[in-house]
This record gives sequence, C-alpha cells and structure tokens, in this order.
Amino acid sequence: MIKILSAACIFMVSIHLHAKESKIDLETFAQTYFEKMVATQAPDATKEDLESYLGLLTDDIGHTHLPWQTDGSRTPDGKDAMRKGMTFYLGAHTEYNAELIDVFVFNESAIAIRYRNHAKGIHPESKQEIEYRQTMMEVLEMEHGKVAVIRKYHE
Repeated sequence: MIKILSAACIFMVSIHLHAKESKIDLETFAQTYFEKMVATQAPDATKEDLESYLGLLTDDIGHTHLPWQTDGSRTPDGKDAMRKGMTFYLGAHTEYNAELIDVFVFNESAIAIRYRNHAKGIHPESKQEIEYRQTMMEVLEMEHGKVAVIRKYHE
C-alpha cells in the first residue's frame, strides 16, 4: 500500500513539474506574434510569412476587427477564413511599418498588445491608393499555447 501511495505521489509531482515546464512565456509569445503579424503586412510578404503567422493560431480561431468583422465566434474553418482574407490583401502595401508600444499579460489566458502602424498601398479590389496611420490594440485569448480569439480595437 505504501508503495502504491508513493508511486502515486511521485506521478502527481512529475505531472505538476511537467505542466510548469510546458507553460509558455506569454511575453515572448507576444513579441513573436507581433513580428510574424507585421511580416504579413510588409510589401514583400509571402505565403510563407502568412503561414508562419497562422501557425500561432488555433484552427477554429475567432476574430473581430471592428467595425468590419463584428462576429468573433469560433468556427471550425476560422483559420481557413483568415487565410483567405489575408491572402486577398497579401502584398497590397507599398510601405508598412509598425512599432510595438505595450504588452500586457493576463495570467495564462490572454495577452494584449498595443502598437502604432502606418501603411500605404493599393487596394486590391478598388485599385485606389490607401494610406492609414493608427494605434491598435489586439487582445489575444490563449488556449493550449495558441491564439484562440483575436479582438482588434482602434484608438
């Protein structure tokens, strides 16, 4: 009986230690997320840049970007929908730069990143010149080391 209890205690301790080891550093994750997201907006962005960014997301990612995308529901094809939308705009910028302002980490469940960006380009559908400068905040809800929901806000 003592051997069984000892084995059970050792097992539980090892699970606890493994869980601590497998936790990701969300501050570092936020930096990586920002760098990969910015790469998708660059004038020379590639499908590989896009896939590298999408690799940080769950397959059923939910996404809001007010006022354009208002339903952040998670759906089985969430990542595929983002891929389609982002591919449409891939390479549309002739200039793009972004500066990370703040990173906020909320326990193991969420990250908020605040950044400024400036872009110039040609809209792929209307073929009109576009230019914008904005301050954004993205709240990233995390699940098993990946982004499960993205909520984008403009200042």
